[in-house]
Amino acid sequence: MASASANGPNALLVSVVLLATVCACSAISPYAAGLSEDFYHKSCPQAASIVDAYVTKFLKKDRNFAGAFNRLQFHDCWVGGCDGSVLLNSTATNQAEREAHVNFGLRGVAEIDEIKAGLEHFCPGVVSCADILILAARDATAKVGGPTWTVALGRRDGVNSTALMADTNLPFPVLNFSGLIANFAAKGFGAREMITLSGAHTIGQSHCNGILPHLYNFTGRDDANDTDPAMNKNFAVFLKKLCPQGNRTNTIFIDSTANTFDRAYYKNVLQGKGIFMTDSTLITNPVGKKVVTTFSKPGSSFFTEFAAGMVKMGNLGVLTGTEGEIRKTCQFVN
Repeated sequence: MASASANGPNALLVSVVLLATVCACSAISPYAAGLSEDFYHKSCPQAASIVDAYVTKFLKKDRNFAGAFNRLQFHDCWVGGCDGSVLLNSTATNQAEREAHVNFGLRGVAEIDEIKAGLEHFCPGVVSCADILILAARDATAKVGGPTWTVALGRRDGVNSTALMADTNLPFPVLNFSGLIANFAAKGFGAREMITLSGAHTIGQSHCNGILPHLYNFTGRDDANDTDPAMNKNFAVFLKKLCPQGNRTNTIFIDSTANTFDRAYYKNVLQGKGIFMTDSTLITNPVGKKVVTTFSKPGSSFFTEFAAGMVKMGNLGVLTGTEGEIRKTCQFVN
């Protein structure tokens, strides 16, 4: 009799139920385990709106801070995961990530701490610095014309931060195409994703420190004429006025529309107007040039793919549950 129940209409019903169960179980979440979109729903329901209000305040004062917040997420997540370690100060016995060569001129740390103080007032000991970075990067991007995306929260803060880790993991601005491919592959990102996330250079600014090799030391001669031959000659003259040889501290916008998130970055790269060597190298490879050309055109999927790349980046090496801690201030461990 038991076998009879598996025949006819009953068998069809059982098959449908089993199939639905398998499909539900096999659905892949876009977020790392332990993260959720409603993580602070009960413990700090106003968390996202508080971060958003502060980001609005900072951008009203300096719209270019959008680039700083975007860069902070990348420089945090790429080094040991998205754990807020990029925000930590050095100590008498340790050089923190912020002291790394590749983090020269990093901005936005004090602003993130100000957001944290605001959150501590309403929800003490609840919202992590790591999550603030993720929210601030998303909000800032959207407020200057870029895409928005849903973020999952629940990251906890790390307690370790070393300059060596940053210099080992983050891509230096002198890498060629294959070097960039290798750097991003180590984090699970493909070539197209690398080119997509390079589009973050559509907003923000840089110290001349990262530009000098492109202008004066392209082949290692280190002289005034050792400029990338692929760089637009008039653009090179313009940059050299802003970044004289040996001057590491002057600042320059890294895009012709550096306060607006748009496709101008890719147009600039195609015209030989990439600021960094890592920008201009994107079109030295046929695959890279094809993607750059595609993203430079109206109606491209750049915004959609950039948003997906930021979500994926936000999953890297997260601490959840009882791992790490929730810092009281973002620049110091508890």
